[in-house]
Amino acid sequence: MKRTVSAIAIFPLLTLSLFALPVISANNNKPASKQVTFTKDVAPILFKNCAVCHRPNDIAPFSVLSYKDARPWAKSIREKVLSREMPPWGADPHYGEFSNDTRLKQSEIETIVAWVDGGAKEGAPKDLPPAPDFSDAWRIGKPDVALPMPEEFTLDARGADDYIYFRVPTNFTEDKWVQAAEFRPGNKRVVHHAVVFIETPQMVEAARAMAKRNGREFDPRNGTSVFERAPGPEAQFLKEGTVWRARMDAPVVDDACAQSNTGARSGAAGAGSVILTAYAPGKNPDVYQPGIAKRIPAGSNLILQMHYSKTTGRVEKDRTSVALVFAKQPVEKTVETLTVVNSLFLIPPGAENHEATACYNVTRDLQFVNYFPHMHVRGKDMKYEVSYPDGRRETLLWVEKYNFNWQTLYTLKDPLSIPKGSRFVVTAHFNNSAKNKYNPDPTKAVRFGEPTYDEMLVGYADIIRVIPRLDPKLLDAYVGEYQVGQGMNFTIMREGDKLFAVAPNFGKNEMVPDSDNRFTIGMAGAQFTFSRNEKGEVSELTVEVNRQTIRARRINKVEAGANNR
Repeated sequence: MKRTVSAIAIFPLLTLSLFALPVISANNNKPASKQVTFTKDVAPILFKNCAVCHRPNDIAPFSVLSYKDARPWAKSIREKVLSREMPPWGADPHYGEFSNDTRLKQSEIETIVAWVDGGAKEGAPKDLPPAPDFSDAWRIGKPDVALPMPEEFTLDARGADDYIYFRVPTNFTEDKWVQAAEFRPGNKRVVHHAVVFIETPQMVEAARAMAKRNGREFDPRNGTSVFERAPGPEAQFLKEGTVWRARMDAPVVDDACAQSNTGARSGAAGAGSVILTAYAPGKNPDVYQPGIAKRIPAGSNLILQMHYSKTTGRVEKDRTSVALVFAKQPVEKTVETLTVVNSLFLIPPGAENHEATACYNVTRDLQFVNYFPHMHVRGKDMKYEVSYPDGRRETLLWVEKYNFNWQTLYTLKDPLSIPKGSRFVVTAHFNNSAKNKYNPDPTKAVRFGEPTYDEMLVGYADIIRVIPRLDPKLLDAYVGEYQVGQGMNFTIMREGDKLFAVAPNFGKNEMVPDSDNRFTIGMAGAQFTFSRNEKGEVSELTVEVNRQTIRARRINKVEAGANNR
C-alpha cells in the first residue's frame, strides 16, 4: 500500500458518504452506528489479509501490526482497499475460480472506509487481537526439511544484475514426494526472484561428462551444471557478466503462435520440466491437494537460480532456504511445471501496447492446477487461453493490470482438464512508453533478457497427470537396443520399477509412464511409444520430439538393470 493518489469515481464517493452517516430510523429514535476502531474492527482484517507483507523488514513500505505503525497510512489504506488495489489480486473475476483469492469482502472494505472516515480511532487496547507471529513460522506449516544455501553469499554494492547458481545437496536416499514447497529469501532487499530446479543423479553425471569433454574439472559446488544456458540458440543470445540477453539483431518473433516450430525454445516452449518451485515478490508457496505432489528422485540436488538486483547501494549478504513438506498419503498424480516462453519478441521504442504471444501444443491429456504469469517492469497485462480441438477458445486467466512488484500464483479451486490436441495460448502486452513510470528508458527497443531492465514473456503453469502403476515384467519387454539409422543406436534399460533411455551425447534420462506403452522424458519433452509385431513382441519405438517423429527398430535385448555402457 503505497502513498499514491488516484481518482475515485463520484458514485462510490456518494455511496461511501452515505455509509459514513449515522443510521437513523424513520422515527429518528434509533441510536447512531457504533464507532469503528482499529483495535476491535480493523486490526483483525489487516492481520489476516495484509500483515504477511505489511510487517517489519518485509516487502511492504509499512507495518500494520500496531496502531502506531498503521495510523499515518490510514488515508492510503482507505484508497487502496477501496480501489481494490490492495490486497493485490490481478485476476479478472470473470475467468476462473481460485482457492487463494485475496480480495477483501465488501463488508471488510466498508469497515476500513468507515474507520478512516470516522477519524481512524485507536479503540480500547484490550480489544486488540494477538498479532500474528512471523518470527520463525513457515507459511506451509512445519516443514519436514529446510535446505539452506551451502554458505552465505556476498553481493557487491554496485553493478549489473547477477544470476548466481547454487547447488544444494538433498542427501535423500529414496524418492521424496513434495506436497508443499516454500522459498524463503535470506535478504529480500536484493533477491529479485529465484527458481529452484531438481538436478537428478543422471543430470549430475551429464554435467560431469560435459566438464570432461570441455577439458575442465567438475566442481560440485558450482551449481550451473546443465541449467546455466542461453534461453535459445546461443547465436541469438549474448552473455553479459552472469546474465543472458537476446541480441538486438536476432530474428524477431512477436507472434510465436503463428510459427510452425512452436515446440522450439526460440519461439515458444513447453514440456514437463524439473522446476520444483519459484519465488518472486508476492508469490505464495506451492501447496498441492492430498494425493498430488512433485517428485524429487533419490540422490538429487536442488539448484537455486538466484536473480540478485543491486538496489541498496551497499554490500549485501544472503543465505536463502527452501522448505519442503512431504506427502503423508499415497500419491496418485504427479505435478510438473509447464514453461511457455517467447524469447524472440522485440518491443519498439515508445510502444504503449505492444503484443507478443507464446504457445504450447498439448500432446496428451492434462490438468491445470495453477498459473503464474511472469514479465518485467514493462509488463502491462497477460492472458492465458486454451483453444480446444473442436475450435472453442476459452479464457483461463486474465491479469489485466500486471504488477511486477507483486507476482501472484493463481491456484485453481479444482483442476481444469485439457484434452490432447488443444493449444495453450499466452498473450502479453507491454508498455514501453514514457507513460509507464517504471520504464527505465522509453527511447530504446527492448528484447528478452534475464536482467530487470530487459523483458520476459513466460507463462508458467503447474499440470498434473495420473501415474500408471506398471508391472516390472511389462517394463522388461521394452528393455533393449534400438537403432534409428546406421550407427545411431540408443538403449532402453530398467532399474527397479523405472525405465531409462540412454543415448550418446544425451546421457541417461528417466522415462515417466503415461500409459502401459507410452512414456515421457520431461527434460526434453520427448514422448516414447512402443509398438509390437504380429507375434506380440516389442519391435519398434516411436519418438516424438520438437514436432518431429523418429522411428527406431529394436535390434536386440539388454538385460534388465544393465548399467549404462
